[in-house]
Amino acid sequence: MDSTKLVVGTPDTFDGLLAAPAEQLVVVYFWGPQCPNCEVFARDLPDLLEALPKNVTLVKTNAYEYPELARRFALFGIPGFVLFKGGTKLGMMRQYYGREYWQAVIDEKAAEGPPAQG
Repeated sequence: MDSTKLVVGTPDTFDGLLAAPAEQLVVVYFWGPQCPNCEVFARDLPDLLEALPKNVTLVKTNAYEYPELARRFALFGIPGFVLFKGGTKLGMMRQYYGREYWQAVIDEKAAEGPPAQG
């Protein structure tokens, strides 16, 4: 597993991680223990990390341990994925629909240019 592509997000590090350079796609992965769908994603995670484009970082954040971070994004179920580029929120995936779908969304967003500032 590539540890440079997976970092843990906490209240102390969260905003700094989102402020990555504009070409970097940051995917915040909200999860929790004893979450069956989170376990499905976790089983796929090693393969997904291997396939991530170079400009993607996955920020793993425990929604139960840090509920204030999950509430910032109106997250009511996990797993949930919030995508950022240049500190700008691009969108969300509110559940895990499987490897192919997840990878297609990540690849598409990673290939897009930085969001327009305005």
